[in-house]
Amino acid sequence: MEQEDGTIPAGEYVITARSLDEYRAMFGLEDGQVRGRILDCPGGGSSFAAEAGVLGAEVIAVDPVYAMGGERLRREVLGAIENTGWATAHPERFVWDFYGDIAGHQAIRERAAARFLADLDSNPRRYRAGLLPELDFPDAHFDLVLSSHLLFTYADRLDYDFHLAALRELLRVSAGQVRVFPLVDYLGGSCEDLIDALSLDLAADGVRAERVPVEFEFQHGATSMLRLRRG
Repeated sequence: MEQEDGTIPAGEYVITARSLDEYRAMFGLEDGQVRGRILDCPGGGSSFAAEAGVLGAEVIAVDPVYAMGGERLRREVLGAIENTGWATAHPERFVWDFYGDIAGHQAIRERAAARFLADLDSNPRRYRAGLLPELDFPDAHFDLVLSSHLLFTYADRLDYDFHLAALRELLRVSAGQVRVFPLVDYLGGSCEDLIDALSLDLAADGVRAERVPVEFEFQHGATSMLRLRRG
């Protein structure tokens, strides 16, 4: 729940249901890139794993909320959808072009949540409880790693050391690329200094960090992702 000043209380993280189309836009994914083994961390209530699975990708979504169990998780996801939340309360802080309007945004959230919950029942192996910065996967296990709306988004409560450890862990389990979106905090504030410092530390690990423009903007100014690759 939001506080009267419009901020999210420390210790709370929003469970959001996003669609495959949103993932394509946020991460600049082309059709040929939705294949192989993909990690979605954190997955929240998104339908990406279910929808990408239909296309033949082997997606594992990881999120600590999956430890809640089926019925409680269902209540939390549906409750987050019903409580239209930050975007509806502050429409002026967002760009609605991708969704059309607030109602279009809500409709996508509802469809994604329904798809997620159905897939959670029929394909529970796709959803694993886990918490960055330590993941229970072998090195180089995934062809592509995607992470949205955790790193940088909650820079007010996740410190530098957490960000660095989390990015290193995502890189450890990736055999290809790590892509992170967005590069602003949940209030739309710049994370440039944090990204620059992280990029320097990662460069010492032999990792190249690039800011890549994407054709998607919901939060004002959130128009690029961070792409990490070794070598």
